[in-house]
Amino acid sequence: MFHPLRVSEIERITDDAVAVTFAVPAALRETFRHTPGQHLNVRHHVGDEEIRRSYSICTPATEQPGAPLLRVGIRMVDGGTFSTYALKELAVGDQVEAMAPTGRFVLAPRPGNFAAVVGGSGITPVLSMAATLLAREPLARFCLIRSDRTAASTMFLDEVADLKDRYPDRFQLVTSLSREEQAAGLHSGRLDRERLTGLLPALLSVPDVDGWFLCGPLGLVRGAESALRALGADRSRIHQEIFHVTGQVTASPAATQVVTPSESRLTATLDGRSGSWPVQGGESLLDTVLRSRSDAPYACKGGVCGTCRAFLVSGEVRMDRNFALEPEETGAGFVLACQSHPVTPEVEIDFDR
Repeated sequence: MFHPLRVSEIERITDDAVAVTFAVPAALRETFRHTPGQHLNVRHHVGDEEIRRSYSICTPATEQPGAPLLRVGIRMVDGGTFSTYALKELAVGDQVEAMAPTGRFVLAPRPGNFAAVVGGSGITPVLSMAATLLAREPLARFCLIRSDRTAASTMFLDEVADLKDRYPDRFQLVTSLSREEQAAGLHSGRLDRERLTGLLPALLSVPDVDGWFLCGPLGLVRGAESALRALGADRSRIHQEIFHVTGQVTASPAATQVVTPSESRLTATLDGRSGSWPVQGGESLLDTVLRSRSDAPYACKGGVCGTCRAFLVSGEVRMDRNFALEPEETGAGFVLACQSHPVTPEVEIDFDR
């Protein structure tokens, strides 16, 4: 369900990015209470077309005086309809429709040592995680390794510097610029698997970190995960969220070998109501549901955001792409409806689990 939120502030934070702050009405305070790391799904209409996008919340999940605020970071994407609108047309006082915060890339405050490897706009959810953790849990520490192209393109530079000043003994910051030399810190270049394998043990004991949070472009996240596994990090402690998948990514060989039945039927449960519909040739399970239920949850339709996650009750499906669900989730029976196609004549999914 979407709710109107009023834009209370728009701040230009780099040449190609803005931070947009929304005022949350008192009646929706509980609806929009978030866990650090979650995102907002927003929608905008261009003519007859509905555009949905997902943006991570950077606001700390702490009690705020007065009316609560939610802040998201939006970076311009080539050809991006909503990001272009946000940077060029959106104004203070405008209303934007948004769903309640969602997402499982989260860090609920608790004692321990935590670390993150982020690239570009991947800082957005991690900023909320670090700020909330350090403010609410005095026995917690956080190490942030961030990669950006240049200092001028670095999002939330002041907010991260403020954390370093406020928690000098519990917050560690390492920055890397891929296209620019810096006076101190790492030499320029990408933070790939090889560099991280050498860097991370010099910063902290990798196997002893209670939670690793990887966020940013696909290449950075995959490289960081590979480095962490090689350095002895437990798989269950590594959490990731992909922000950008550049280039053409094909379906897995196993998926392309699966034969789709000529006729199949989908049963889906959403918000306590069930329906059953024929799956038309080539369409995903999400598109099948959307033909009759416009309230079906989705944002990117690219297998990245995880908004359309559903539990596979019965039948079999193939997923073309998956950059959102972790192995534990797929092992438990969850699928991405936007990437799933029926393998059996009858398939049932449940969005409510």
